[in-house]
Amino acid sequence: MSATDTPLSKTPLNALHLELGARMVPFAGYSMPVQYPAGLMAEHHHTRSAAGLFDVSHMGQLRLVGPDAAAALESLIPVDVIGLAVGKQRYGLLLNDEGGTIDDLMFFNLGEDRSVAGPPQDASAPSGGSEPHAVSKRGGNIFVIVNGACKVGDIAHIQQKIGSRCEVIPMPDMALLALQGPQAVTALARLAPGVEQLVFMTGGRFTVAGCDCFLTRSGYTGEDGFEISVPSDQADTLARALLAQPEVKPIGLGARNSLRLEAGLCLYGNDLDTSTTPVEASLNWAIQKVRRTGGERAGGFPGAEKVLAQLDTPASLARKRVGLIALERVPVREHTELHNAEGRCIGEVTSGLLGPTIDTPVAMAYVEPAFAVIGTRVNAMVRGKPVPMEVRAMPFVPARYFRG
Repeated sequence: MSATDTPLSKTPLNALHLELGARMVPFAGYSMPVQYPAGLMAEHHHTRSAAGLFDVSHMGQLRLVGPDAAAALESLIPVDVIGLAVGKQRYGLLLNDEGGTIDDLMFFNLGEDRSVAGPPQDASAPSGGSEPHAVSKRGGNIFVIVNGACKVGDIAHIQQKIGSRCEVIPMPDMALLALQGPQAVTALARLAPGVEQLVFMTGGRFTVAGCDCFLTRSGYTGEDGFEISVPSDQADTLARALLAQPEVKPIGLGARNSLRLEAGLCLYGNDLDTSTTPVEASLNWAIQKVRRTGGERAGGFPGAEKVLAQLDTPASLARKRVGLIALERVPVREHTELHNAEGRCIGEVTSGLLGPTIDTPVAMAYVEPAFAVIGTRVNAMVRGKPVPMEVRAMPFVPARYFRG
């Protein structure tokens, strides 16, 4: 780092990471743990078999507050916000005027809020409850989580576009932890009885080890688990209490990346960017019927004309995101060109590595639609040599979200 570079920010758990022997790397402007002494492979397998604790405090947290908050957010994303029930969470995509993806995000309907101050738990369930307080069917208080590298731009964009319609309240004093894996619920329920009643993409307010938390049953690994928003000054206490549970070990960014890739989940900046539409990214499932052509609230979001045309006429697509498995044991990394049998470039890998769970190289890529059919063979050009790959359905590892 040169003297003119901006110093890296630190999360509230920085001292704990160092104490645990983490190898720290720059990520999204923060010093973040890429792995601990056990190593990436061990951390990956532990998360798949037990429970892993991730520090994701670099992510951006904000609230949109006011009677028009849901409709305002819906004007920025091609997703049903108005129809989202109180106490539930949904995946969204912040789009530009060309239909490209500014960021992907998660949002949660906290219900009507009588105050614009304080963290999101002010309007959610009582401590220990599993159902947030349902005051209104329309979201007057929306809790939003955005990617760390995008959060400054996202918040400025949201403020500029809808700041006159609702209060846009950044929450820089909140940390965010993720507890992921099949035994995550066992570990967390010891500290917060009642969390086991939550199902995938629901949440509420809980006191966990004396810490005032707002948590959702969600995550980005393909496993059951929770994301926990907690005041920064309580984050260390919470993390240590979770790590004291026999099922839980600390997990770094390296394993977080391999877990999300096996789960078929996009990484913003690799698999999504401002030139990529949701339809090109094979994220059609994230656009509910009500926002599509013929729907009650069709369009009305940035880039709607282009995105809806792609949905209605798939043949208009120039490229499409697919999953690939290598037929030789050669990891294929991002930016690797993909060729057809005749040697013509037909796409490019955006994420790739050896999938630890299935012990096979896996990748995501964008290819011409003719090559997006399951079972299609392509060649990845690794150091000038073709590595045969086959288009496969994602996720590569079956998801284990708890739906009740």
